[in-house]
Amino acid sequence: MNEGKNPMSAPTLVLTDERMLGHDPGAGHPESPRRLHRILEVLKAAPIPGVQLRAPRPATREELLWVHTPAHVDGLERLRGQRAQLDPDTAMSEESWDAALLAAGAAVEAVDAVQSGAFANAFALVRPPGHHAEPDRAMGFCLLNNAAIAAERARRSGAQRVLVLDWDVHHGNGTQAAFWTRRDVLYVSSHQYPYYPGTGAPGEVGAGEGAGFTVNCALPSGLGDADYGAVFHDLFLPIARAYAPDLVIVSAGFDPHRADPIGGMLVTERGFAAMASAVCELTGGSKLVLLLEGGYDLGGLARSVHACAEVLAGRRDDFPTGASPAAAQAIAATRAAVAPYWRNVL
Repeated sequence: MNEGKNPMSAPTLVLTDERMLGHDPGAGHPESPRRLHRILEVLKAAPIPGVQLRAPRPATREELLWVHTPAHVDGLERLRGQRAQLDPDTAMSEESWDAALLAAGAAVEAVDAVQSGAFANAFALVRPPGHHAEPDRAMGFCLLNNAAIAAERARRSGAQRVLVLDWDVHHGNGTQAAFWTRRDVLYVSSHQYPYYPGTGAPGEVGAGEGAGFTVNCALPSGLGDADYGAVFHDLFLPIARAYAPDLVIVSAGFDPHRADPIGGMLVTERGFAAMASAVCELTGGSKLVLLLEGGYDLGGLARSVHACAEVLAGRRDDFPTGASPAAAQAIAATRAAVAPYWRNVL
């Protein structure tokens, strides 16, 4: 884009590449190439005005090392062109390393696009996902932590405070680990609990300088749009406003969808759009990056991605009212854990 171009003339950048379809964890694996294929089908069938699609570049080794250890990066790179089973859930095929580099590169480019003002916001439609990948290991379908790499890019390009908001049904243990002792990145997560990977209890609030800058809302299964609305309005948004982030990164997992075969939540496409709308309200619609994480019902995933992309381009959705007592209880547990660090907020 030309320097100085009005960002609202092309408000939303979508970064993706069909080469990411080359990552194939194997027959029957939930993180199938069909996920991205279906998303792209829906976006092409129903184009959204104001959205521009672009292919990303691969991430560099230096960018990976902002988050990951050299041993981890080297170990994955040695498996380029091979099939390998890294753990019971996480596998690589011949093209997985190249796909992972493109996914991490898309995260970096999305940050650059909004930091520069060329675009108001961006959505990186990537696979493999990333939020379970820890600095020194792959896990949970994830090879590289795209959200953590994006947050590091934002910090290194001038953002003083970065908010990473994770609404995937699983807790982003890898992102939490990357910023556990830091306050320049606030990590906020809503997730089904107890559930894989077993982390994300309300009492996990960070340590040292980072104490209070990890906020975990551990939710029981069976919650829907209104419950997530209460989590956002009663917990996440007040803390986020007080933090006043220079950039917001969303680990946008769509496995809380009511049709998802892995998650146990009841969120609809419009519920995800309401979450995206709430974040847009926080940021004014700009300085916002969404990164695709989970979501394994193909139809629900594609429709939810499309709904969120519509929000990035200007549409707004509201949460329904009527949150359940179970949601209120989960919110109260998180408030009790983090209130000492946010005394004038909660």
